[in-house]
Parts: sequence; C-alpha cells; structure tokens
Amino acid sequence: MMNKLITYICSIMLFTVACKSKEKTEVTQNNDKSQKPMNVLFIAIDDLRPELGCYGAPQIKSPNIDQFAKEAVVFNRAYCNVPVCGASRASLLTSILPTKNRFIDYRAKAEEDVPNAKTLPSVFKDAGYTSISNGKIFHYNKDVQETSWSENPWMPEGGHRVSYDPTTNDVVMKSGNGRVYEAPDVADSSYPDYKIAQKTITDLRRFKASGEPFFMACGFFRPHMPFYAPKKYWDMYDRDSIEIADNRHLPENAPSLLRGSGEFKSYSFGDYKPNTEAFHKMMRHGYYACVSYVDEMVGDVLKELETLGLAENTIVVLWGDHGWHLGEHEFWGKHNTLHNALQVPLIVKVPGKAKGQHTKALVESVDIYPTICDLANVKAPDAIMGKSFISILNNPKQAFRTNVYARFKKADAIVTEDFTYSLFENGEEMLYNVKQDPKENKNIVADDNNKAVLEKMRAALKAKQELANTYK
Repeated sequence: MMNKLITYICSIMLFTVACKSKEKTEVTQNNDKSQKPMNVLFIAIDDLRPELGCYGAPQIKSPNIDQFAKEAVVFNRAYCNVPVCGASRASLLTSILPTKNRFIDYRAKAEEDVPNAKTLPSVFKDAGYTSISNGKIFHYNKDVQETSWSENPWMPEGGHRVSYDPTTNDVVMKSGNGRVYEAPDVADSSYPDYKIAQKTITDLRRFKASGEPFFMACGFFRPHMPFYAPKKYWDMYDRDSIEIADNRHLPENAPSLLRGSGEFKSYSFGDYKPNTEAFHKMMRHGYYACVSYVDEMVGDVLKELETLGLAENTIVVLWGDHGWHLGEHEFWGKHNTLHNALQVPLIVKVPGKAKGQHTKALVESVDIYPTICDLANVKAPDAIMGKSFISILNNPKQAFRTNVYARFKKADAIVTEDFTYSLFENGEEMLYNVKQDPKENKNIVADDNNKAVLEKMRAALKAKQELANTYK
C-alpha cells in the first residue's frame, strides 16, 4: 500500500514538473517569436532632393513614395553631412563626421578614410543578419566589400552610364558623358534602376522563403544626371507649365568662394543654352521625369515587401544622399553648403511606431546608423558620432538636435532651426535667416543686429569640428 502511495505521489510530481516545463517552453517560444529580429530595408536615392508630393511639392508625380510616407515619419529638416555622393554615403555608413582630410568628395572610400570603422551593414552582418547591397550604396561597390557584406555587392552593368541608341533601337552602355537628357519610347526595364528593383525583389522573395533576418541596401541612380528616363515619365509633365527658380542670381553679399557644381557642364546640352529659360525648363523637366521613374521603382519594391508579408517586421528607411540645386542662384547640382545642397529627404517606417506624421526635428545623416541599430536592438560601436532619433519615431513632435553639421571642401557649415552659417577656409562667412529668407538670397553676416547669432554659430561650428577630429 505504501509503495502504491509513493508511486502515485511521484507520478503527480512528475506530471506537475512536466506541465511547468511545457509552460516554460511555450513562454520561451512566444518570447522568441515576439523578439524576432527586425529586418532592415535601406533605400538610397542618388541626387534626390526633398521635392516630392509628401514634402509639399504637388508639381512632382511621386505617388508611391507619397503613399509610403503615409505609413511612416517624414523628416522635414534632415541634412547630409557632405553634399557629394561618395563622401555622404561613406559618412552615413560609418556614422563618422567629415573633416578637411576625411570624406572629401565623390571618390571617398570608407576603407581608406576610416579603415578601422565598423560600417552599418557589417554590424548587422556580425549580429547574424544576411547583409547585401544592390545598386549604388557606397559610391564604389567594392568599398569595404569583404567586411560589410555577406555576399558580393551587386551592380547592374553600366551604372548610370547607359544611353538609348536610335540606330539599334536599344539601350547601351556608353563611355564618357553624352547628352544631358533623353526620353526614348522604351520600357522601364531598359534602364538600370529597373534591374536594381527587380534584383531587390528577387532577394526579398529569397529571404521570405528562408526566414533569415536581412539588412538589405537598395540604391537607385536616378535622378542623378544624365536625365534619362522612358518617354512616359517625361509625358507626365507639361514643360510649358513647369515653373523655374525665381532667384537665378547669386545671393547678395555672396562670398567669393561660393560656387555651384560644375558636374552638369560635362554633358552636352543639345540645342539648349545654359542660363536661358528654355534650358531651365528642360533641366527641371528631366529631373522631374527621373524622379517619377525612380518613384515607380521604389513602389515596385515596397509593394513586394507588403505582398510577401515582410513589411510587418521590416524597418524601411528611404534617404537621399544630398540636396540638389535646380537652377536656384544659377546653380545645378550639389557641391556647396547652401540649404538646397544640404537638405535631404528622409522617410522612416517602423512597425509599431508613429506613422503618417511629419517632424521638424533637426537630424543629420550620421544619425541614421545608430537609429537603425537601436530599432533592431543591435549594439552600435562606441566610436560612432551620430545619435539615435528613436525618440522622434515614438513622438514626432519632440525636438532632437539644436544644430547639424556639414562641410564641403573649402567650407564648413552649421544649420539651426532659424539660421544657416558657413565658414570658408579664407575666412569668408555666410549667414542666412531661413525663416525670413528661405531661399538664401541675402547673406546677413555683416549685419550688426546678428552679432549674437553669429557668435553662437561660430561656437557651434567649432564644437562640431572638434567632435569630428576626435576620430583617429
């Protein structure tokens, strides 16, 4: 009898332990499921300035990015740290600020300028993610290739140097720069950005099937010059109705070292003559057509993300690498520290965070790195210089930075809520009140009423320069 009782008690105890063990296993599994790694889709668009429907520019046909913005947070005051593609990308992807000797121009390479830095994709790779690059992410797709990516970076043949050949009725790779515009009646698939979108879609399907966490960088070429896009995107716009810049002159009291980009001069203008109204309309028309073309490619990628059911667990960041002048001050392109060259589009969608809202918070491109790490619960290196703006994604009305920093070759710049300030290497300065003079038409650095502001800007610039120089 006693043996039976002992056996019964033991069986009850074993059953209880088994039940608790099962409950613990189920809780652990549920926790693992709830803590499933967040994927990252980072979309970089070359030369895209914040002139989109979602940025209050109804003249631009950008329905896909505009729809995306309704599910995301739109940053109205985001700035690059270097207004040139290669340096801007290297700075963002390492979260290291530029100096006069680091991240200088489009040829900048992270592996040369900051060889010991951990890049954003490498941090995710080390955390167990599959980290891949499609299209233009670093300026050179082999930059930090082995350490950053799980697979060799993929780039379509020819890059943006692809042109329509009417004699063969085909789009071919060309050597050197040709005409600055073309609008052949060809399919979307004729140009490289289509191939970049399709490669990204193929990879998304692969990740859906495998279930592995991913950091996917997708970089589009357009609207970078030359303005080549299928005819149907040009047809979206009536050239006669396109408004051109109304400040086609240098700012009043402009420093002697203030320059526009000379990149556009490397192309042929056909029958158009620079500085004419017809030229301005053609250039804007081409830029707008290319924006609409790349908007369609972005839309294809985002639709696939939704279709595959990956959107619910994927952080999506859409970023332009720097600003762009569209004829303001008779400038075309980037390559200076005026507001049009520094301000960038930045739209961030995070499951469970704020959506359909705009923020006025000041952020700079180096802040994207720590923010993505923070969102994905991946530890960022101590040496980075950016700050996570996850607080803004929780509450877009919050303030963030008091100023942002940028530089290009002969000038360093500080942007605050109300002012932009630049100091050139020869001692010349620019100060603009962007609240009262948003087009930066009058340099007010010599106005005695701005002495207090000027001193604050100088001090802020010095502090940022000192921070940038802390990285060795």
